[in-house]
Amino acid sequence: MSGVALRSASSLALAALHQPISHAVWRADQMGACEAPVTATGHAQLDAELPNGGWPASTLIELLLQQPGIGEMRLLQPALAAIAKTRRVVLVQPPHAPQIAAWSAWGLPHEQLLWLKTPHTADALWSAEQILRNGSCGALLFWQSEVRAEALRRLHLAAQASSTVFWMLRPLSAAAQPSPAPLRLVLRPDAGGIAIDIIKRRGPLAAQPLHLPLDSARSGASHPQAFARHASLDRRAPAAAAA
Repeated sequence: MSGVALRSASSLALAALHQPISHAVWRADQMGACEAPVTATGHAQLDAELPNGGWPASTLIELLLQQPGIGEMRLLQPALAAIAKTRRVVLVQPPHAPQIAAWSAWGLPHEQLLWLKTPHTADALWSAEQILRNGSCGALLFWQSEVRAEALRRLHLAAQASSTVFWMLRPLSAAAQPSPAPLRLVLRPDAGGIAIDIIKRRGPLAAQPLHLPLDSARSGASHPQAFARHASLDRRAPAAAAA
């Protein structure tokens, strides 16, 4: 076999080898790829910064919040609306009770929403893991402030065996802690929207935070006026006034 033919055969063999494992091998200066399906975020600027252009299923995605209620639900609304068309969305340990009127205004059918509130952290972790292993839900949002490393690994392994889009919402202080999550985003309030700092992804380091507007028109709500009357999650009722 001539040298040219040998090089050609080697190139074909390398290409054939690279095809099935391309999602698992990537260079640090290039955007990685994932084998699992993705759901578009609904924000073109954010899609361009995520591997495969959206929220990946079958993996642990961490959203690290400066504080709850800064726009994280409006950020996820387009993806949740797309998933809820065919599969359930589960909320585990949200900081406030879901407001059905706001969810309906966002195009999220209330019959596709499942809300779980548990008395203990261990119960919440067990519930989230079972939801992932069951595989019957399209999206899982799990709020948790304190999580041990072994619990994170169990959740990530359970997510890998499912087709669920799994967001874990944690406080900003968790950004300094190690995590098996392949995708970690820091969310901070911003004028008219939200600032997103991608601190971990399968790709090069993000040069600067993203600034996304999150007004009602961009969120795709069918009734923009609903945002003036309802929140996606109810706040706790204030203490009763004295007589």
